[in-house]
Amino acid sequence: MAMDDRLFKQRSEIINGEIIMMSPRQVVNHNKIIVNLSILFGVYLKGKRCINLSDGVDVHLDEQNRVVPDSMIICNRDIIKRDGVYGAPDLIVEVLSPSTARRDRGDKKTLYEQHGVQEYWIISPDEKSIEVYLLKDGKYELDDVYTVIPDGDWEAMTEEEQSEVALNLKVSLYDDFIINVKDVFENVITY
Repeated sequence: MAMDDRLFKQRSEIINGEIIMMSPRQVVNHNKIIVNLSILFGVYLKGKRCINLSDGVDVHLDEQNRVVPDSMIICNRDIIKRDGVYGAPDLIVEVLSPSTARRDRGDKKTLYEQHGVQEYWIISPDEKSIEVYLLKDGKYELDDVYTVIPDGDWEAMTEEEQSEVALNLKVSLYDDFIINVKDVFENVITY
């Protein structure tokens, strides 16, 4: 395969009409988080109208914007076609990497907000944290930041400090869709 062919086949996104080349490989922690989410989302959503799709699926928001989120939940199955999703998913998850953090927190967050994605998660593997944004009146508001607290730090906290820590994340799409934050980061390696 010629070099030009490899470049053509490399994954890309289009944001505001600009082609952005994506990193060809994920690191282990990035992949593990996506797998954990696929399991958590898949088990809960089994038999429900919403479905989960993971990394590798193009989302065509409009002619100028095509993204490849790390994970998403879609409740309107009519927007799912053989070659991708055409319209806004209900929930989008991006897992940060050094090369994507700025774009995920900036351009993509703005793009998802403008296209009406109801819930947006930004996951930091290194911090073991999840920022959850909910769309309210057309603008994202930070719902909460969920973080795995190491056992030693947890034991050193006062009861009052512990009571302020959100350990379970409620997915806004369903009243009973609760995820333990530790489950998202299960088997994620700490360096």
